[in-house]
Amino acid sequence: MGIKTKDLLGLKNISKEEIELILNTAESMEEIIYRDVKKLPTLRGKSVVSLFYEPSTRTRSSFELAGKYLGADTMNMGVSSSSVKKGETLIDTGRTLDAMGIDMVVIRHPAAGAPKLLGENIKARVINAGDGYHEHPTQALLDMYTMRKKFGELQGLTVAIIGDILHSRVVRSNIWGLTKMGAEVIVCGPPTLLPADIAATGVRVVTSFEDALRDADVIMMLRIQLERQQKGLFPSKREYAKMYGLNKETLSLAKKDAMVMHPGPINRGVEISPEVYESVQSVIDEQVTAGVAVRMALLYLMMGSDFEDEKASS
Repeated sequence: MGIKTKDLLGLKNISKEEIELILNTAESMEEIIYRDVKKLPTLRGKSVVSLFYEPSTRTRSSFELAGKYLGADTMNMGVSSSSVKKGETLIDTGRTLDAMGIDMVVIRHPAAGAPKLLGENIKARVINAGDGYHEHPTQALLDMYTMRKKFGELQGLTVAIIGDILHSRVVRSNIWGLTKMGAEVIVCGPPTLLPADIAATGVRVVTSFEDALRDADVIMMLRIQLERQQKGLFPSKREYAKMYGLNKETLSLAKKDAMVMHPGPINRGVEISPEVYESVQSVIDEQVTAGVAVRMALLYLMMGSDFEDEKASS
């Protein structure tokens, strides 16, 4: 069994069973990461292209490593040095890659819906690595994998997501994924950084940092995305850190075994303090490892024999 839809565009339209399949498969993939020899022939002959229109460290490099560990041929396409700079459209770029015989495109794009547009116009499968404010499905999957690894299951967990909710594609994917898996999601942040319609997604909305921390099994801090914001949404980074920054004092308000997460990159001293980052409750580095395992699972499930055999018989 693999992922039955051609492309992975988000978690809103993926089933609970598919999420469970991805997380279960990632468990096996994580074992490979710790081997002395990580190269497997599983995806030999398959090709994966990373097409990133926005900067990335963790997502881009983890997809490349995931492909290499499974034996696929991987290529990072430098958008800044490609024909995109000459005015080539996304569709034409995709068709060019299609004509080269590639099997998978991993795309990050500032415009919501760009991965969907690409997937509708090329034969290769597409994974959304973040599109505008829309979704970042693989980040949410690795977050859920990290939570499940500690707590055993997601059903019944209370997850507080705190910070720049308005500009975060990570929070949207986490909302769809976590609520499907039976977790309660609390979102918290300054009122200016909370979307007006966020409650309609089934989350509990609070503006009190203390209230969000008190009930949480998982505390997920979000980066303040200054590059996406207009000025005036909060007075200053210093003021934000005072009101919504997670430090030793504010962490003491949470459950003793509450897990601290952050999708990265981190603004140290703003949304999270260095001592909390380094604390035993932090699993931020574990999230990075989980990212490789989850992306290995996705490449395997989306380019495995089940899907190819299904295409051949249709």
